[in-house]
Amino acid sequence: QVQLVESGGGLVQAGGSLRLSCAASGRTFGSYAMGWFRQAPGKEREFVAAIGLSSGVTSHADSVKGRFTISRDNARNTLYLQMDSLKPEDTAVYYCAATFTMGPMTFPSSYDSWGQGTQVTVSS
Repeated sequence: QVQLVESGGGLVQAGGSLRLSCAASGRTFGSYAMGWFRQAPGKEREFVAAIGLSSGVTSHADSVKGRFTISRDNARNTLYLQMDSLKPEDTAVYYCAATFTMGPMTFPSSYDSWGQGTQVTVSS
């Protein structure tokens, strides 16, 4: 099992930047892939970005491509999401997640452990 704790959320104006962090403990950090998801009020949880065992393989949703960047530091047991050029529609609770089974990375059901979430609010 893996324990995940997100941080770095907050209130930012449109066009601003935030960096989310996800601290992991439990299993060896470099042994599982990870992802970021978000959920806005009244909407389903949606895929944002995913990263493989190292930083060599990443995937980003079309809605954030070119603005958000996922990365990981295996020495620090930490996952990151750099968010630039933020828009009001990026407002949501952001969750990090870990997968041990390597299913389709864009599906929440592929992930085995989840953090508690961190709120990101972008004002216009």
